[in-house]
Amino acid sequence: MNWTIHQTIMIQQLKVNSVANSSVLQIGTAGSIRSLSNLYNTGGFVEPAPELGTSEVNPVTLVPLPAPT
Repeated sequence: MNWTIHQTIMIQQLKVNSVANSSVLQIGTAGSIRSLSNLYNTGGFVEPAPELGTSEVNPVTLVPLPAPT
């Protein structure tokens, strides 16, 4: 048996609240979704990162964020 499926998707607005390492965003249909997770050390680091807040400048304040609504 052969199936022919025609699909039209129109998205006016798409809001994604969170994206994590194992997130999947699917629009439409798929026969199979296989998970894939890769971790790369692209900076060539050889030791763990320093703990957050150990420096004199708080790194969280370096990124200006809009006020919550």
